Amino acid sequence: MRQKLEDIRNFCIIAHIDHGKTTLSDRMLELTKTLSAREIKEQTLDAMDLERERGITIKSHPVTMSYEARNGKRYKFNLIDTPGHVDFAYEVSRSMGACEGAVLVVDASQGVEAQTVANTYLAQDAKLEIVPVLNKIDLPGSDVPGVSRQIEDVLAIPMDAPLTISAKTGEGVDGVLEAIVERIPPPETEGRDAPLRALVFDSVFDAFRGVITYVRVVDGRIKAGDAIKFMGTGLSANIHETGVFSPSQKPVPALEAGDVGYLVSTVKDPSEIKIGDTVTLARNGAPEPLPGFRDVRPTVFCGIYPVSTDEFPKVQAGLEKLHLNDAAFTFHPESSAALGFGYRCGFLGLLHMEIVQERLRREFGLDIISTHPGVVYKLEMSDGTERELDNPVLMPDVTQVEAIYEPVLRARIITTGDTIGDVMRIVMDRRGTLEGTETLDSRRVMVSCLLPLNEILVDFHDTLKSVSHGYASMDYEPAGMQKSDIVKMDILLNGETVDAFATMVHRDRARARGLQMCKALAAAIPPHQFKIPVQAALGKTIIAREDIRPFRKDVLAKLYGGDVTRKMKVLKKQKEGKKRMKEFGHVNVPQSAFIAVLKGTAKEG
Repeated sequence: MRQKLEDIRNFCIIAHIDHGKTTLSDRMLELTKTLSAREIKEQTLDAMDLERERGITIKSHPVTMSYEARNGKRYKFNLIDTPGHVDFAYEVSRSMGACEGAVLVVDASQGVEAQTVANTYLAQDAKLEIVPVLNKIDLPGSDVPGVSRQIEDVLAIPMDAPLTISAKTGEGVDGVLEAIVERIPPPETEGRDAPLRALVFDSVFDAFRGVITYVRVVDGRIKAGDAIKFMGTGLSANIHETGVFSPSQKPVPALEAGDVGYLVSTVKDPSEIKIGDTVTLARNGAPEPLPGFRDVRPTVFCGIYPVSTDEFPKVQAGLEKLHLNDAAFTFHPESSAALGFGYRCGFLGLLHMEIVQERLRREFGLDIISTHPGVVYKLEMSDGTERELDNPVLMPDVTQVEAIYEPVLRARIITTGDTIGDVMRIVMDRRGTLEGTETLDSRRVMVSCLLPLNEILVDFHDTLKSVSHGYASMDYEPAGMQKSDIVKMDILLNGETVDAFATMVHRDRARARGLQMCKALAAAIPPHQFKIPVQAALGKTIIAREDIRPFRKDVLAKLYGGDVTRKMKVLKKQKEGKKRMKEFGHVNVPQSAFIAVLKGTAKEG
């Protein structure tokens, strides 16, 4: 039966990590009888083991539900479960573009956190109707009046009659369903007979059916047999099947304005589908695409190499398979004199990088080394041109570079009042600029600051959690580029550059970082027959040095008595031999040393 437009509600659920977003969606599936109690399992919409273990959502999981309201009418609910982490902010914004409302879940025992603020701002920018919900009221530490005041003060959302629930027990969830009916508006559309416009908010790859595109139909209708065009890329395709999620894929004859569903088409390459693109009919299509589309580009890069060179084909196969369901990360072959053949990979952010590496290890059983992560720098060349640099090895001669610009983030850190001094010190140590503080309540403060992305790549979150005793939460958004005194630092072994350890650092931090890497290498590389200098260099200038001691043979053992000049003569001969060895000798760096140093620098930053 055709659903009336005024009886459709499209919404998403937004929250900070572990505030109960996915648990609430489980209860909704149960109450609307979309799934039976036997079919429901914890975190139903989180398909990956990694999502379940970490309590995070990595991929969007839409679901269509049918709900009979207290007024006797039956409504169609389209829930789009969005990723919560800042790395996937663009996907979140496109998922929000497919909705008219958002259910904002806040933990009644923890209150407003950094991601609560960031996701609320995204929802307000998308002009969504926000329905605030206080979760975990069954916990003894819940403070409904206090958290309600926080939401009013920090987010400027009125909390006259707050919705209080326990997503775990199901208490109060039926009130949330009624609030969705009453407060979230029906879809806005130019009509079901208007030219087709559908927003692409996600896609997955199926080995048998090709690329399955997730869409929200804004105007018009689409059915199997239609010839379509993707307006952002100009790609054309034919539709084989249309369907909805319940929560598994269920074919339907057509998708109409207001519907959320999927398309199976003739597209076989996932990289051809761009999130945020607009689908229209190839003939008599819409004149203008939906707003907000942009091409997502990686912001963090690192090299991924197999520990054993025999596993290079397996690493290639693993990256290709992951790329099928995650077109956001890029990879291309590169080789290193030290590590052999590998891939230079680009990611949306740190969590995205961690997830891809973890999946390579788990799903494909690969033993891999990743080089130190780096960001994309913008180089202003002496001849007036600009170029981007994502690999320190490709850094041109400094005489050709006029200026270097690095990416900057605007961060919000929420911490307790007694640790604010330590948090500010960490920000300043990482070349950050404090913009201001805001008191949330009697216990917590929000610090706003600008931070270079390069400075938070490795251990910033760990240090933040350490100084705040686990209480601090942080969220950030890109804030453009800033001119910085960034230099390329090389590591030399016995005078030879090791490309795997080349890194871009700020000049003020170069010596400390160089000394740390030299010490780590000196400890990890076994002694040779000759003394090996380990040096950190900026261009031709050595800024740090450690020596790996040589093996010493006791050449005096066979000398019994005689004049001291005999001993001096033998020692001098040994010294000359060591010098000759050093000139022609090759430093053998075991793989374990690379792993130890790369992991060591990753931990120490």
